[in-house]
Amino acid sequence: MPDSHDTTLSPRPVSAGTPAAVSGAAEANRPAVEFRNIDIAYGKFVAVRDFSLSIHKGSFVTLLGPSGCGKTTILRSIAGLVDISSGQIMIDGRRVDDVPIYKRNIGLVFQSYALFPHKSVFDNVAFGLKYRNVPKPEIARKVRQALEMVRLPGSEKKLPSQLSGGQQQRIALARAIVFQPQVLLLDEPLSALDANMREEMRVEIKKIQKETGITAIFVTHDQEEALSMSDRIVVMNAGAVEQIGAPEEVYETPATAFVADFLGKANMLAATVSKSDVTRSGGPTTVALAAGQTVDVKSPRRLAPGCKVTVVVRPQKLSVGAAAGSNRLSGRVVSTSYLGGSAIYEIDIGGKTSVRANAPINGRVIREGEAIEIGFDPGGCVLLDESGRRIS
Repeated sequence: MPDSHDTTLSPRPVSAGTPAAVSGAAEANRPAVEFRNIDIAYGKFVAVRDFSLSIHKGSFVTLLGPSGCGKTTILRSIAGLVDISSGQIMIDGRRVDDVPIYKRNIGLVFQSYALFPHKSVFDNVAFGLKYRNVPKPEIARKVRQALEMVRLPGSEKKLPSQLSGGQQQRIALARAIVFQPQVLLLDEPLSALDANMREEMRVEIKKIQKETGITAIFVTHDQEEALSMSDRIVVMNAGAVEQIGAPEEVYETPATAFVADFLGKANMLAATVSKSDVTRSGGPTTVALAAGQTVDVKSPRRLAPGCKVTVVVRPQKLSVGAAAGSNRLSGRVVSTSYLGGSAIYEIDIGGKTSVRANAPINGRVIREGEAIEIGFDPGGCVLLDESGRRIS
């Protein structure tokens, strides 16, 4: 029989009802990061108001919004670079908002790379490990592993000045992940790169994040970055949350007029309800647009005739020409932007409404001044009430 001290023995199975099993399940379900009713103020100016967010372990969450909305302030608060005025910040169930910066196990990647110009790539990547008194052989192994992960093996002896912008950002990423942080914070890390490099780095960052399983919080004002990289998007405006959801949810069913307009620049058509036949089994709601045409839309509930609504239609949901949907509108092209496989048309409807359609090229590009027919299906839109919130 094995010795009772044999460490190769498997642990005794734990039944689902035991305290250990319950504790393990609770730990597995515990958020990696949690913001609880955070306020951040500078004197009388409140930069962030009542911000709450729970982030699952291993997920990639993006804070998206215009400049000055508070997204970077929130990121800096979890890093310990900004003090919160009220609320709590938790990492893996432990409160950290009163913990010194150097005791928070967090990796940071900045827009400006923030590499030490006089240090080699090796010393830049190894900085956090040396600070944590990791043995030299282990440092060498971990640095080599991190550089292989960011596809820059053999660059240990180079200086940052010998690297391109994209390579410097890879080194900054390697430095942030080399000590296996609990949370990786990325503050607009791609904004200084050219378009091609940005697209390449999007794929690389997402790939590395998935391989390592690190929980990542990403800050950007770039909608395409947010949609292509995120598991969840937090849309922010004026220091508060407008909507939280998966990329497709936030894009397809915006919760507010702000989200609809900021994320993808939707068409916002003012309308008045003419008739609503909504029942449990469904039914159309007919609305009159400002230009006089009537269209049918899907409403989640019956609406009173005469009430004001906004019909939100994404440019991609508008069909052009023979492919127009069941709701057909006649107009004239004001401008055309050719994009290769598709074109963006700005279209005047009845002299009172302007809409944008992003449509594939079907035979030819429709030129400015030409008459055009566009359309959309009743299910291809979202309805907002007079306050600018989605009708539910």
